[in-house]
Amino acid sequence: MGYEVPGARPARRPRRMRGVLSLAAAGLFVCCVGAAGLGAWNYQQVRQSSGGAREAAESFLHDVTRGDAAGAYDKLCGDTRERWSRDDFVQRMSVPPTINRYAIDDVAVATDRGQVRGTVTARLTRRSGAVDVREMPMVKDGDRWRVCGDPF
Repeated sequence: MGYEVPGARPARRPRRMRGVLSLAAAGLFVCCVGAAGLGAWNYQQVRQSSGGAREAAESFLHDVTRGDAAGAYDKLCGDTRERWSRDDFVQRMSVPPTINRYAIDDVAVATDRGQVRGTVTARLTRRSGAVDVREMPMVKDGDRWRVCGDPF
């Protein structure tokens, strides 16, 4: 048979444990809010960048279709300019089949090890009537987007 002490209260958790659990819950909440904020910031940066990549690709292709080799060359990234001299680029632009129309189909932007990169997919219509789908790698150089890789 059990013996009960009159006036005794049931055992309670120590207050210290409650404080530790409250502190852990608050820390977890702060981490979740911080991660969500960082994710939202990254999404916003990538979304804003896709518009810039599209504009840079359109500007480059506009120069190409007009035959403005100097303007188009200035929109290339440093790596591509190292592989193509200005004279080689001008000569390549004048060799058929030259591009007379273009349409941007897709723009994809992502960050890779802190470097913002993108790919613009464009349909290039040659003077001959042939249509070529080309993916143009883009790289953000400071606050400007530049075309990288083989633009033709």
